[in-house]
Amino acid sequence: MATVIANIAGPDLLIILAIVLLLFGSTQLPKLARSLGQASKEFRQGVDQGAEKEPDRDEKETRREKD
Repeated sequence: MATVIANIAGPDLLIILAIVLLLFGSTQLPKLARSLGQASKEFRQGVDQGAEKEPDRDEKETRREKD
Protein backbone atom coordinates (compact mmCIF):
# COMPACT_ATOMS: atom_id res chain seq x y z
CA MET A 1 0.00 0.00 0.00
CA ALA A 2 2.76 2.46 0.90
CA THR A 3 4.53 1.76 -2.40
CA VAL A 4 1.40 2.74 -4.33
CA ILE A 5 1.21 6.08 -2.55
CA ALA A 6 4.93 6.68 -3.05
CA ASN A 7 4.58 6.10 -6.81
CA ILE A 8 2.10 8.94 -7.40
CA ALA A 9 3.71 11.17 -10.01
CA GLY A 10 2.86 14.64 -11.36
CA PRO A 11 0.16 13.72 -13.88
CA ASP A 12 -1.51 11.34 -11.42
CA LEU A 13 -1.57 14.03 -8.77
CA LEU A 14 -3.11 16.52 -11.20
CA ILE A 15 -5.89 14.06 -12.03
CA ILE A 16 -6.59 13.46 -8.34
CA LEU A 17 -6.69 17.21 -7.66
CA ALA A 18 -9.07 17.74 -10.60
CA ILE A 19 -11.42 15.05 -9.25
CA VAL A 20 -11.35 16.64 -5.79
CA LEU A 21 -12.13 20.01 -7.34
CA LEU A 22 -15.09 18.53 -9.20
CA LEU A 23 -16.41 16.76 -6.11
CA PHE A 24 -16.13 19.59 -3.61
CA GLY A 25 -16.27 22.67 -5.81
CA SER A 26 -14.05 25.71 -5.68
CA THR A 27 -15.91 27.30 -2.77
CA GLN A 28 -15.54 24.27 -0.48
CA LEU A 29 -11.83 23.65 -1.11
CA PRO A 30 -10.56 26.45 1.17
CA LYS A 31 -12.82 25.21 3.98
CA LEU A 32 -11.63 21.66 3.40
CA ALA A 33 -7.98 22.69 3.41
CA ARG A 34 -8.46 24.77 6.56
CA SER A 35 -10.12 21.90 8.42
CA LEU A 36 -7.40 19.47 7.31
CA GLY A 37 -4.76 21.91 8.55
CA GLN A 38 -6.48 22.29 11.91
CA ALA A 39 -6.83 18.52 12.28
CA SER A 40 -3.16 18.06 11.47
CA LYS A 41 -2.19 20.71 14.02
CA GLU A 42 -4.34 19.12 16.74
CA PHE A 43 -2.91 15.69 15.95
CA ARG A 44 0.66 16.97 16.26
CA GLN A 45 -0.18 18.67 19.55
CA GLY A 46 -1.69 15.45 20.86
CA VAL A 47 1.36 13.46 19.84
CA ASP A 48 3.64 16.00 21.51
CA GLN A 49 1.59 15.93 24.71
CA GLY A 50 1.62 12.14 24.68
CA ALA A 51 5.39 12.14 24.25
CA GLU A 52 5.76 14.51 27.20
CA LYS A 53 3.60 12.32 29.45
CA GLU A 54 5.31 9.08 28.47
CA PRO A 55 8.55 9.56 30.48
CA ASP A 56 6.47 10.16 33.62
CA ARG A 57 4.78 6.85 33.13
CA ASP A 58 8.13 5.12 32.62
CA GLU A 59 9.47 6.65 35.84
CA LYS A 60 6.45 5.36 37.77
CA GLU A 61 6.96 1.86 36.36
CA THR A 62 10.63 1.83 37.35
CA ARG A 63 9.72 3.01 40.83
CA ARG A 64 7.22 0.18 41.17
CA GLU A 65 9.81 -2.34 40.04
CA LYS A 66 12.28 -1.07 42.66
CA ASP A 67 9.71 -1.43 45.45
